Amino acid sequence: MSEAPAIRVAHLSKAYALYPTPQHRLRQLLQPPAARLLRRLGLPARERRYYSEHWALRDLSFEVARGETLAVIGRNGAGKSTLLQLLCGTLTPSAGEVQVSGRVAALLELGSGFNPEYTGRENALMNAAVLGLSREEAERRLPEILAFADIGDFVDQPVKSYSSGMAMRLAFAVIAHVDADVLIVDEALAVGDAYFQQKCLRWLRDFQARGTVLFCGHDMGAVLGLCQRALWLEQGRMRRLGPAKEVAEAYIAATAAEAMGIAPPGAAQEPAPAPAAEAPGWRPVAARQEYGSGDARITHLRLCDAAGYSPGVWQGGEEAVLEMRIAPRREVAFPIAGLTLKDRLGQPVFGANTGARLHGERLEAGREALLRLGFRLPELASGRYVASVAFASGSPAQHVQHHWADDALELTVANPHHNGALVAAPALWASLGAADG
Repeated sequence: MSEAPAIRVAHLSKAYALYPTPQHRLRQLLQPPAARLLRRLGLPARERRYYSEHWALRDLSFEVARGETLAVIGRNGAGKSTLLQLLCGTLTPSAGEVQVSGRVAALLELGSGFNPEYTGRENALMNAAVLGLSREEAERRLPEILAFADIGDFVDQPVKSYSSGMAMRLAFAVIAHVDADVLIVDEALAVGDAYFQQKCLRWLRDFQARGTVLFCGHDMGAVLGLCQRALWLEQGRMRRLGPAKEVAEAYIAATAAEAMGIAPPGAAQEPAPAPAAEAPGWRPVAARQEYGSGDARITHLRLCDAAGYSPGVWQGGEEAVLEMRIAPRREVAFPIAGLTLKDRLGQPVFGANTGARLHGERLEAGREALLRLGFRLPELASGRYVASVAFASGSPAQHVQHHWADDALELTVANPHHNGALVAAPALWASLGAADG
């Protein structure tokens, strides 16, 4: 028998009542007792609704396995915060049910539960108790909590004297020491300075080895680096649920297409014509995810070295050339093209584009063009990488995407001289001499 999920959501819906004015809210409040009085007097009592309904969530169903990290993504107003509050028990569903197994700790609006008149020490003890620790357990762990927060003598000062960063550090420190089974995180990783952010991320990765995480945020780098799956919410409904890389890329493509006013992802694309050249390494573009205006399309591409050879394995550090065959349906002015190299998790590692180098060029409608971009491949760690390619018009800062193709290229790197980092910078010079004094 399979293990029960840590989180189970079944046909979950949440509606809010929206009142045009405070007077309408008062009328709605007084209506039930007024109706009861009229009925006792034998008079008809017509009920009326003085509000409209806003459905923040509609018929949402999913499960999160124990030990899994699930991302919840979507634009502002999609229903993400409502979902997290329902999971925490601070909101009641309008329909459906939520089941969460084990102790839940939530990082929602860090520090919002603090009493500003109490000291940091008193608030830490109080929050630990709210999260399920006994008074004895909270006092025993208090030194570890305060050491993690690292706010110095401010721990004995009222929280109203804290900066927002200090309050967040203390709140995170409490969460990190309450032995939660399920952690719910809402845009709470960018707390404090860079040193403290790294401490939080290290703790979160340790927690992932023993607990379940629901991560809500707009940081796609964190989604790709931390989560196995992602849930995309749109207008309160599930748009997509699946592997984090696939869902995040689909979300990025959809939002980018909407911002540019072009065809959404999945729009029909013309099939690529037969290759116009016999050079080795050319391949038709057959991307898993693509979008664009359709005014021009990348039909074939290849990655080769400066001599025109496409190696099966790259070492890193050599000059590379990205070649694209582009079929424009309309005239395209100010072309710009490039690629983004990603690691196995889908996290961007390196990017290169033509910038303003082709600013005075134009592509004629119906006439295939060959675009070439030369760049130096970084000294990467050995492994397999994929590249998304794009062709647009405009400038790097403001442009219209005509064709974006995810994971259109693959390359393997075997670097015998790499220093262990994902991307290495070759030394420009070094010196050694006697130190004076």
